[in-house]
Amino acid sequence: MGATAVQELDKVVIKFAGDSGDGMQLTGTQFTGTSALLGNDIATFPDYPAEIRAPQGTVAGVSGFQVHIGQTHIYTPGDQPDVLVAMNAAALKANINEVPRGKTIIVDTDNFKRKDWEKAGFEEDPLESGLLKDYHVIEAPITSLTRTALEGMGLDNKSITRSKNMFALGMVYWMFSRPLDYTERFLKDKFANKELIYEANVKALKAGYNYAETIEALSSAFTVLPADMEPGLYKNIMGNEATAWGFLAAAEKTGKELFLGSYPITPASDILHEISKHKHFGAKAFQAEDEIAGITSAIGAAFAGDLAITTTSGPGLALKGEALGLAVMTELPLVVVDVQRGGPSTGLPTKTEQSDLMQALYGRNGESPVIVVAAKSPAHCFDMAYTAAKLALEHVTPVVLLTDGYVANGSQPWRIKKVEDLEPIVPHEASKNMLNWQPYERDANTLARYMVYPGTPGYEHRVGGLEKDHLTGNVSYDPQNHEEMVKTREEKVQRVADYIPELEVEGAQEGELLVVGWGGTYGSLTTAVKQCEVQNRPVGHAHFSYIKPLPKNTAEVFSRFKKILVCELNNGQFVKYLRGELPQFEYLQYNKIQGLPFRVAEITREIKKILL
Repeated sequence: MGATAVQELDKVVIKFAGDSGDGMQLTGTQFTGTSALLGNDIATFPDYPAEIRAPQGTVAGVSGFQVHIGQTHIYTPGDQPDVLVAMNAAALKANINEVPRGKTIIVDTDNFKRKDWEKAGFEEDPLESGLLKDYHVIEAPITSLTRTALEGMGLDNKSITRSKNMFALGMVYWMFSRPLDYTERFLKDKFANKELIYEANVKALKAGYNYAETIEALSSAFTVLPADMEPGLYKNIMGNEATAWGFLAAAEKTGKELFLGSYPITPASDILHEISKHKHFGAKAFQAEDEIAGITSAIGAAFAGDLAITTTSGPGLALKGEALGLAVMTELPLVVVDVQRGGPSTGLPTKTEQSDLMQALYGRNGESPVIVVAAKSPAHCFDMAYTAAKLALEHVTPVVLLTDGYVANGSQPWRIKKVEDLEPIVPHEASKNMLNWQPYERDANTLARYMVYPGTPGYEHRVGGLEKDHLTGNVSYDPQNHEEMVKTREEKVQRVADYIPELEVEGAQEGELLVVGWGGTYGSLTTAVKQCEVQNRPVGHAHFSYIKPLPKNTAEVFSRFKKILVCELNNGQFVKYLRGELPQFEYLQYNKIQGLPFRVAEITREIKKILL
């Protein structure tokens, strides 16, 4: 066979899909990491079942990992895959409707026997029925080829079969001109004490690469050139990891010890895992027995002077509600991270949804205001974790940071920052020579009380859940005092608007339509608006990372547009909030509640419908 032609692509979307035991998350992560090292911009979307071990070979048990790589800026993991790797019939069944006609599908024919396609819900063999006639199909006996490649190594059949994901990865590496050395180094570290397993995985990886190079079905390879990105040192980072690093940076900046009190819950647990790795930075990770113990331990740490955080998802935030009210009443700096998922109740543990905004804003007894902020992308989780810590410490009040399963489990390149270059954090604390200090004496500008930590001579005081005298902090049942304190706590949060950035608009600065979003929908919305710009349909995009309080110029921005379209992954929580805060405007809304992120095509279709 002659030399293989290599075609250059601006971007490509690849989805790896198979049984939940087929290693698709690892496979996708390795392809992503290699592409990031080559300088591509990337965005990923892991999608896996909630069950620890769903029935093998069923659609319910399919685990997928989608990655979008490009030499242009990438904001989403892509609407539809250009290449689908289907390791069994169920993976094909779950994803075939998402793959556009003419695109490539790689199937492991060893897992398309009659029992396989019947279990997946096909009425006839999908490889023979004509279902795939409009696709470029590469049929490869991946499982049996892996067994042949590893024959004689002395491994058991289960270990050999588990290496088939590396064979598939090798094929895709060849298709897109990716080197093998990054994954080889990863495997060497992962199996440092299992030399035979390491050798088997590397052998399977190379076998897949060589197989793809020799079969005629792959007459050409592709490459995606590096993206034009700001110079610097980059890391491919997941949202939960970035969140943890943001808090670590804030602790380093302030000289405080970081305390995390948390109870494991999907999809927030990885923040706990990551922070527990960094005890050498003074980080303390306490895995509590339940959600209530997690937040109350963090409240104690905040009272003692640590940078205190607690992490959870929607069901856990509900359980933390009473204790969060205690943090509001005592006016302590605390950050609560809510990695949102579909609900109610246990709901959709592994699926994304912007489900908890109303709970973050109002989900406590009494008048219990907190600052509410949101992260818009995996890398942005670092910035908003750092910002949440800054707001909590400087304004002496709890902050709820909303992320979601989409940004928490997704990844993208993040330009590593130096702590010395980060914005300063100045905790609002009483100086030791402060005369006549009172526990609830306040700064005239921020209304934040001056923090004093236990053991400071001459500054003894008490805090608790009963209403406080507006100055001494002593228990008070006085009606006028209670009303004053309720209004003061709310005003303190509202004054934060003087210390956060104004709302920015991307695209058109005025005109017919403003697309509004918040949190993790940023990638889909900004891509859709950019596509409309290309089609000469000027549309603006305003995205909210600061929710309570709203940026000071929000009303001014809204007034520049005739129509406002609010897009969110729930049944309209943010639009209800906007109608309450800024009732002078009329709002259109577009909502999706499927446990999935917005597709760019869905947003552009809605925009066009409004503009017609």
